Amino acid sequence: MAKIAICGYGVVGSGVAEVIAENAESIARNAAEEVEIKYILDRRDFPGDAFEKHIVHDFSIIADDPEVSIVVETMGGVGAAYEFTRQSLLAGKSVVTSNKELVAKKGHELIAIAKEKNVNYLFEASVGGGIPIIRPITQCLSANKLDSVYGILNGTTNYILTEMIENGASFDDALHQAQANGFAEADPTADIEGLDAARKICILADLCFGKHVEPADIKAQGISGVSSADVEYAKRLGCKIKLLGRALRTGHDTATAYVAPHLVSTSSLLSNVDGVMNGIVVHGNALGNAMFYGAGAGKRPTASAVVADIIDAAKHRNARKYLDWDDAPAGYFTDSSYVPSRWYVRAQTSLQQIGWAFGKVNFISYPGAAEDEYAFATDVYDENALLKLTGGMNVRSMFRILD
Repeated sequence: MAKIAICGYGVVGSGVAEVIAENAESIARNAAEEVEIKYILDRRDFPGDAFEKHIVHDFSIIADDPEVSIVVETMGGVGAAYEFTRQSLLAGKSVVTSNKELVAKKGHELIAIAKEKNVNYLFEASVGGGIPIIRPITQCLSANKLDSVYGILNGTTNYILTEMIENGASFDDALHQAQANGFAEADPTADIEGLDAARKICILADLCFGKHVEPADIKAQGISGVSSADVEYAKRLGCKIKLLGRALRTGHDTATAYVAPHLVSTSSLLSNVDGVMNGIVVHGNALGNAMFYGAGAGKRPTASAVVADIIDAAKHRNARKYLDWDDAPAGYFTDSSYVPSRWYVRAQTSLQQIGWAFGKVNFISYPGAAEDEYAFATDVYDENALLKLTGGMNVRSMFRILD
């Protein structure tokens, strides 16, 4: 029997406990042994809860119990979560987590400890919530050289943009609606400014390209600057605005990653990923493109991925599952500003100035457009070149067009 401890009894942690209880028979069959919750660590008491008897408040109880072979970390953050994970691995216990911030910042170190102690550190739920993405990258696509990975990695921002596109909501109204429906936190900064997506694309870049990327190096532009006018202009161009995390190889042994709004053609499958759903596209040199779609967050979908990792950790108790990446050499991570792209630009300027800067562009118009501005799509430029060309303009929006 595999005895586990859950650290953090919030949304995801309670979902993990529920899934284990509800699906005990199939979990035992897939893990080749029963999985039993022995402890649940939380600062709070939960009188009357179905798992009340498992609640403990001192992590040392878990760390010092040799019966606990798997620790589930669903606390979030990098403080106590990091210390508890590190102590668990050093004690010879496998750890399963949904904590994207911890994996992005400390995953390389924690994987090294897991390797040294011949245990597992598994984190399927840290990127796509309920979407299987880490297993496909590390197993099903392992025969490919992976060249790029990109996608919609945050359900909150995708919900907000969908409301703006489909229902004509303003950004502020769509955000308030997301908060009212429980899709956005009271402080939505990590979501709307692209920080959550940056942590996820960091992990995907590590796994796809095999080299460590520092989360602090990833430029993140969120959606707070996307206006209703931008949505309407994008429609006239046959596109939808989506917040994408993107990582790609830029040379033989160089890569980059960033998060930013993109105009995505309505002919693309990715443009039809709406609401709180996520979609991730991986490109391999043998396979081409493969897209993974599903619920990227939420109690039950995320718990589903966590429990799948628990099953894997139980099955591979004496044979470590291989998840790893190397240290990056100097110069490996390159500036995403140099990634070429076509661009959508909305600016208060004159036709003459646009002509001087760009020559010929594809102008976009719609009936409700402001009289003092122009919107247009450019040829291919890197961001630095584009900033020079638009230097004399009052630029209101500037987003990449995904080709």
